[in-house]
Amino acid sequence: MSLTGSTDGIFLVAANRPSLLNPDVVATIMAAAAITQTGARFPGIAALFEKPSISSSNSVDASRKKDAVANMFLSNAATRNPPGDLTKGFVEKHLGSSSKTLRLQDFKLLRILGTGTFARVWLVRLAHPMQGAEDRVFALKVLRKTEVIKLKQVDHVNHERAILADVAGYPFITTLITTFTDSECLYMLLDYCPGGEIFSYLRRQRRFPEHVSRFYLAEIVLILEFLHEREGVAYRDLKPENILLDAAGHVKLVDFGFAKRVRDRETYTLCGTPEYLAPEVIQSQGHSTAVDWWAFGILMYEFITGYPPFWHQNPMEIYKQIIHKSITFPQHDPPISSDAQDLILALCTVDRSHRLGNLSGGAADVKSHPFFASVNWDDVYARRHDGPIIPKLSGASDDSCFERYSEDEGQVDIYTQEAREKWDSAFEGF
Repeated sequence: MSLTGSTDGIFLVAANRPSLLNPDVVATIMAAAAITQTGARFPGIAALFEKPSISSSNSVDASRKKDAVANMFLSNAATRNPPGDLTKGFVEKHLGSSSKTLRLQDFKLLRILGTGTFARVWLVRLAHPMQGAEDRVFALKVLRKTEVIKLKQVDHVNHERAILADVAGYPFITTLITTFTDSECLYMLLDYCPGGEIFSYLRRQRRFPEHVSRFYLAEIVLILEFLHEREGVAYRDLKPENILLDAAGHVKLVDFGFAKRVRDRETYTLCGTPEYLAPEVIQSQGHSTAVDWWAFGILMYEFITGYPPFWHQNPMEIYKQIIHKSITFPQHDPPISSDAQDLILALCTVDRSHRLGNLSGGAADVKSHPFFASVNWDDVYARRHDGPIIPKLSGASDDSCFERYSEDEGQVDIYTQEAREKWDSAFEGF
């Protein structure tokens, strides 16, 4: 899982200070989390609009009561007109919105789930959860401002936040519940996906049988269809490390650090993972959503064979292979089906004007390919069947599917007053 941001040990102390978290905010976070338990856009959503019982307290700051996030599910508009589809109406506008009152000390930091160049993702729970929700946990992505600036990732971070807010609630994408900031860091509160990376399961099993691959690939097709055709977004970092499994074995796409809106235009940024880069990215020809269909073909190949079709210790050699080498298939028992081979080759077409998924039919062309002939797409979208791999979990807060990481961050640059004056406006609204 590619991550962005970081935090330091001082916050472990801050997290234990008394919380003034508005009970409205607690109710909202719990309601938003409930969406992710069954997936957005499914029956039963109306229950989220039942107004919780809120106990008022004079100790709660009035400004925290007015937080839009706190009132996301509590407004009259929501109770009068509960939408049947989370992509419409009041909830869509506020799930993923910024909170001006949440603070790090409103959460208890449990352990690090993942770490990257300039981010850490923590498993957290509310410092003072509602009764009956003591075990509910979340993923808190922490991005240190100094590192974001130093690594020139300000635009990427803002794109990630904006796109995740727009797609919040889609069943196969990690749900951004809210964001907030303090003087040093940016925070993204996300639903927790306890199954861990699909990459880990693939490595343990060496390769997936085609029926297992088909299950996951079908859900990923729906993700790409949604991102490309509804949102105009190129994801640009599809790989097993960025696909998590939820408790029922369904996929959740995470890490939108390279995602970008590209509707009716192209972009030229060289970004992604070498083995998964499309030829047009390597050749700086300008690229759009077609790069995701190429990566989807590479992902399918890796699922079925256990490794990507192009690999070398030197990334430059990988790039040469991608541009000049044809994809070949190993001899397996059972053999790779002709339908699977045909789909991979149609997706991994160097000329993107002939690449499946990038033709006039869009994602529908991929969905109608013979490899997916047995798939009922309505069933896939509704997640009517559990996944072929069900994570072994002791409960909703089980973290055994994630590797252990050191909490020692080493030397951390200080976000100086000079830096604040220059850069704070770039993080406005986060």
